[in-house]
Amino acid sequence: MSKQTQSPAAATAKIHDQTLLRGNGGELHQTQSGDVPALTTAQGAPVSDDQNTLKVGERGPSLIEDFHFREKIFHFDHERIPERVVHARGYGAHGYFETYESLSEFTRADIFQRAGEKTPAFVRFSTVAGSKGSFDLARDVRGFAVKLYTKEGNWDIVGNNIPVFFIQDAIKFPDVIHSVKPEPDRDFPQAQSAHDNFWDFISLTPESMHMIMWVMSDRAIPRSFRFMEGFGVHTFRFLNARDESTFVKFIWKPKLGLQSVMWNEAVKINGADPDFHRRDLWNAIQTGNFPEWELCVQLFDQEFADKFDFDVLDPTKIIPEEILPPRPVGRLVLDRMPDNFFFETEQVAFMTQNVPPGIDFSNDPLLQGRNFSYLDTQLKRLGSPNFTHLPINAPKCPFAHFQQDGHMAMRNPMGRANYQPNSWGEGPREDPARGMRSFREPIDGTKARLRPESFADHYSQARQFFNSQTTVEQKHIAMAITFELSRCENPIIRERMVAHLLNIDEALGAAVADKLGIEKLPKPADTAVPPRDDLPASPALSIIENGPESFAGRKVGVLVSNGCDGKLLKALQSAIEKEGATVELVAPKVGGIVTADGTHLPAQYMIDGGPSVLFDAVALVLSAEGVQMLAKEATARDFVADAFAHCKFIAFTPEAVPLLEQAGVAPDADEGLVSLEGNASVSAFLASCRKLRLWARESAVKL
Repeated sequence: MSKQTQSPAAATAKIHDQTLLRGNGGELHQTQSGDVPALTTAQGAPVSDDQNTLKVGERGPSLIEDFHFREKIFHFDHERIPERVVHARGYGAHGYFETYESLSEFTRADIFQRAGEKTPAFVRFSTVAGSKGSFDLARDVRGFAVKLYTKEGNWDIVGNNIPVFFIQDAIKFPDVIHSVKPEPDRDFPQAQSAHDNFWDFISLTPESMHMIMWVMSDRAIPRSFRFMEGFGVHTFRFLNARDESTFVKFIWKPKLGLQSVMWNEAVKINGADPDFHRRDLWNAIQTGNFPEWELCVQLFDQEFADKFDFDVLDPTKIIPEEILPPRPVGRLVLDRMPDNFFFETEQVAFMTQNVPPGIDFSNDPLLQGRNFSYLDTQLKRLGSPNFTHLPINAPKCPFAHFQQDGHMAMRNPMGRANYQPNSWGEGPREDPARGMRSFREPIDGTKARLRPESFADHYSQARQFFNSQTTVEQKHIAMAITFELSRCENPIIRERMVAHLLNIDEALGAAVADKLGIEKLPKPADTAVPPRDDLPASPALSIIENGPESFAGRKVGVLVSNGCDGKLLKALQSAIEKEGATVELVAPKVGGIVTADGTHLPAQYMIDGGPSVLFDAVALVLSAEGVQMLAKEATARDFVADAFAHCKFIAFTPEAVPLLEQAGVAPDADEGLVSLEGNASVSAFLASCRKLRLWARESAVKL
């Protein structure tokens, strides 16, 4: 294409490519035509042949003087950096945080001083146990790490989608992670906690019981990053201009509500699309459906902390929202994917100790250990103390210090003085007024290795969490624990866990024991303090009780065939998209179908590659001829049977009934099946979808 006829899009792409190929202010090498940039070495030398190494003759040996090959293979050999020990499987996006109101009464943190101000942000979601190449829908904690580039330095809220943790003291962190990772003698299982080592550790660590209830719940298999909460986990402090302290806990609430998948569904999603969560976030942002969360804070003073039933410094405890309602203080919007995954998402470095003035730490022993540990992590992974020079980690506010040199230094102090105080009047100085100050908390005690007695109740909040779940969710917890313990070869481990469960809920312990074939129940595990049974249920802890009010952000898979009713299909698509949801067509062939009125429609999936587990609800818009063919296809029958088994809402045209019957689903089985016969039925289907699942069906389905 000549310069005269080149499209604006192509011209933009060319400029972008040239920008990427330019070095630090260097000129861009071009071919004689000037249209295509010339390939160069990293030193900028143009390359004449990138297809062949330099040889002696056509079939002779390669020459060591081939510096282009040497440089290319050298860089390739060193492309990989050590993956994270935990949270290796991650995905990130750019966005911004918008402050709702001034919080100057509680904190002098600049980000909370002006209503409506937007602060750049980068967020990384992740699993914990699996390697970088594991699948997205492992049963696991999800990392929810937020980097806010404030005007007074980077603030990292390095949290999870679960508000508590397995351990109370950071010295046990290597142990819990060692136990959940692949067993060292056999190096499996990958991205699974269903094995002896993990449950051996847990069964010997009563403080983990609250966390186990969360991890065995549906919180550990979220439908999407967009539909899960995030928690700062620990208790932090706000400090205002008068250095007055207010305790604070951070919670991210998704605008689209909470949603998870069923375990049987998660297993099949991992087979059909191991990048399910990544693809969901990518597609949402690329289509302009920007994910959004509200940042809520639980604020309390020392008097509240002293009167609360549990120690606010214990990371295995929560403050129920019914006791201390979260206060919305801003919103987080993700609106841009990284230009390069490695450059940004893989190299981003989150650290709990990254806080701006006005944010301070509590004495939570797990938080204290994280603050100490994270620098070592970044040095090991990124190879240099200069990891803050990487653009994704660099502050976006002015900064100045005397740190210098080291591997891969990209900036250093200018001038004569690289220390202070100095006589030359050079360089930055302390700023007592604006600088970071810690809360002046009086401390008195004996130096000792101990665990406070206020951390001793390991079962009461675990019981509260279980009692706060709906009957459906309680069933899922029991099924999850049973499955995981069934994979343990040592029966002693199973019995120890049942003994703990009996302290949480006797019926839960008995049900798990029965499924595991434990004929005689063990006595309940010894407790340091008697578990309480007077804690009220907290509806905020249930996913089902906190579902969305609309079907927005979800996805409907429509199974179609040649000759189907195009007018009805168009009405269905229009209604779903108006709701803010997405429609994707599944057809016998990925090339698409031709409707009864002759319209060709491309399909996003062929039936072999588009199982119903990928969608939140499904519709069958088929012709009489098409259904006869699909009824013979196992994948089509599975499409319907799985949607029914996973309690999804199913719409169908009258012509699709034979496929329902071949899948073992009666057209009038329950209210979750909606016959599509006109616009009124389309509206009825969409109204049903807002409930997400027909949980009443689950008891009738044996998975």
